[in-house]
Amino acid sequence: MNNKFEATDLLLSWSIPFSVLIFWYIITLGQSNASLFPPPGDVGNAVIRLIQDGTLAKNIEISTLRASAGFVIGGLIGFLLGVVNGQFRLAEKILNTPIQMIRNVPHLAMIPLILIWFGIGETAKIVLISLGTFFPIYLNTFHGIRYVDNSLIEMGKTYGLTRFELFKDIIFPGSIASIMIGIRQSLGRMWLTLIVAETVAAKSGIGFMATNAREFMLMDVIVLSLIIYALLGSISDFIAGLIEKRVLRWHANYR
Repeated sequence: MNNKFEATDLLLSWSIPFSVLIFWYIITLGQSNASLFPPPGDVGNAVIRLIQDGTLAKNIEISTLRASAGFVIGGLIGFLLGVVNGQFRLAEKILNTPIQMIRNVPHLAMIPLILIWFGIGETAKIVLISLGTFFPIYLNTFHGIRYVDNSLIEMGKTYGLTRFELFKDIIFPGSIASIMIGIRQSLGRMWLTLIVAETVAAKSGIGFMATNAREFMLMDVIVLSLIIYALLGSISDFIAGLIEKRVLRWHANYR
């Protein structure tokens, strides 16, 4: 029975993308100028061409590594600062205000500054992605810890739990749902930031592939690049959803 429900859910989740694909195929039938809006077949041919010359796999690998590095660095710093500020009032008073001030500056607006500081190499891209993924995880970790049921914390204290044991057994499990929301939000910002970083200053990656294709009016490659970004984003969110279900299997709302 569960397998039947899972298959139905999978079909429903992909029903709109498949409908869009069919609609795309229909509206491009008999089109005379494919240079403006290529049909699915042209994009499929671009996939084969780029696989054969090794370009596609190379650029996907580079983009994935960039995104992952920025996400891990930004997410880890955001989590640690969220824990510290959520646990200690003094740390919150010192650190939270400057963090909120920086948060109100769109991280993409800092591209010129980051390029001046770090150049156009990999460091600049990873720093920009880290900056974009930092804030959702920080905010959700901070608020998740702050909104843990205080009666549970007091009960833990009466049982003689140390501060570390309180965090491990009560505070962290109570805030993990909020942290997972932050992670999934950060994944979206990760791909958004990567797109911008690779189109502004890059010599490789999916964004560079799209920018290079624009110079030669290769619309099939441009559309393919957008589809790849969408698929990578969906895959990363799917993986995060699996992790969320696993770590929150004890929670009634996540069964």
